[in-house]
Amino acid sequence: MAWVYLGAAAIFEVIFALSMKYAEGFTRLGPTIVTAIAVICGIGFLTLALKSLPVSIAYPIWTAIGTLGTVVFGFLFLGEALTAAKIVSAIAIVGGVAGLKLTAA
Repeated sequence: MAWVYLGAAAIFEVIFALSMKYAEGFTRLGPTIVTAIAVICGIGFLTLALKSLPVSIAYPIWTAIGTLGTVVFGFLFLGEALTAAKIVSAIAIVGGVAGLKLTAA
């Protein structure tokens, strides 16, 4: 169940990042409310996941999925550039997180 919680936390992390962009400095009420709810849910689910998973694994996975999701959805929905450097960096993030998971005791 911890992995399900971690997956939910990561989804809320992406929602948080994207809704923060739409909140425009917390000047738009709807996106600001979505941002606040996403933060609470993301941290809440991460906390539940950390009851069973080591923080050295769960937190990097959470941030990696959040980062990768934000890059992908920023490209798809916000018109942000997806450059070769971003793709290589995303691959490095995945490799780093995979390395942490593989070396976990």
